[in-house]
Amino acid sequence: MSQGDLFSQASGRIGTDESGKGDYFGPLVVAGIYLPPDQDKVLRELGVRDSKRCSDRKAIELASLIKKGYLHAIVVIGPSRYNELYERLRNLNRILAWAHARVIENILAQVPCSLVITDQFGDEFYVRQALMKLGKKVELLQRVRAEEDLAVAAASLLARAEFLKRLEALGKEVGLELPKGSSPLVEKAGVDLVQRFGESILDKVAKKHFKLTKRVLSYVQK
Repeated sequence: MSQGDLFSQASGRIGTDESGKGDYFGPLVVAGIYLPPDQDKVLRELGVRDSKRCSDRKAIELASLIKKGYLHAIVVIGPSRYNELYERLRNLNRILAWAHARVIENILAQVPCSLVITDQFGDEFYVRQALMKLGKKVELLQRVRAEEDLAVAAASLLARAEFLKRLEALGKEVGLELPKGSSPLVEKAGVDLVQRFGESILDKVAKKHFKLTKRVLSYVQK
């Protein structure tokens, strides 16, 4: 057993993860939970696992249980705000770092904790730079396949459920079901939206730096 695992069992830990990073439509969501000592077995018995291994329905169901039982925080960056940030920063990892740092700080404001585990999405420097007073004191572990840790897996479920809820609401707002991912189906929905509302609709519903935007606009302009 590693030193980090021993520490987490003794003092609990925070796990964070994101959803929506690879989805053209909808927000970027980062979530985190504080997992107290000796709670891994409880999450395991609930069936908590990486959201990528769950159906949407199961992710929503598990997220509801996690919210009721554990201290958590969620940061949502809607498409409009996301596009503003990307235009300014030109770096997705910096946006992710800022959101992860906000989640960590929000949890630390409610409970003392010294260990944080996140998925390795980029240079650890960005997250450390974004952390504020409370976060500067924690041990931050960025791991490949961090979702294997149950705290991170639980956070991934919270993030996914929130993403799905926001995506559905956004679809209702524009009168079109917005598909997940960045498939040809997503491209078709983008074309439909631009034809209906004009190019500016993409600011409201999509992450415009995706290459998909150029394809969508090329079809509309033909």
